[in-house]
Amino acid sequence: MKKTTILIMILLGAGIFNSCAQNKQPLKKANDIMYNSSKTDTVTFGAGCFWCVEAVFQRLDGVVKVVSGYSGGETKNPTYEQVCTGKTGHAEVCQITYDPSKISFPDLLEVFFSTHDPTTLNRQGADTGPQYRSAIFFHNGAQRELAEKYKAELGKSGAFKDPIVTEINPYTVFYLAEKYHQDYFDSNQMQPYCSFVIRPKLDKFTKQFKDKLKAELK
Repeated sequence: MKKTTILIMILLGAGIFNSCAQNKQPLKKANDIMYNSSKTDTVTFGAGCFWCVEAVFQRLDGVVKVVSGYSGGETKNPTYEQVCTGKTGHAEVCQITYDPSKISFPDLLEVFFSTHDPTTLNRQGADTGPQYRSAIFFHNGAQRELAEKYKAELGKSGAFKDPIVTEINPYTVFYLAEKYHQDYFDSNQMQPYCSFVIRPKLDKFTKQFKDKLKAELK
């Protein structure tokens, strides 16, 4: 079932469509704030709904671009509808281009593990299915080593009561999601999923990582 259908059913049952979150002013589109850098790197993260992941990482200082798409499966050129069936093997992901001189890969890992539940298998909140799995698709050996070390140390820290199930796999292919998925939160803030799922997550993130936000968004 699509995430929007699930959420609307929940909201109708709770009778909370009249949320004050809908009255907030739109933010400047984070992907419009670009950097001039001769050296960038790329990583691909899956952490549930890519609308949520995109909104978070777009706001980090040093992140140049965030693109939503599909990765980790076998189906070529999948559509959103196909991925939603959970049968393509693909996860909803965001491919993140960043400037290592402004933000480190461990910093990105900290945000990744702090802004979703890495202990739930094939699920984030009401979004269920393998397309919503927690996954890191590393683009080089250094990313793999750092990701595995970070995951192991986080698991030993006791931060989560359940085991971390995040996959760490080599990046192979990335399929760009449909145009309407790009910059989704910034373009659709009044949409129920944005108001009741993404906005609270983003508010919590901006408070926790205020020192890592782009200056234009503070």
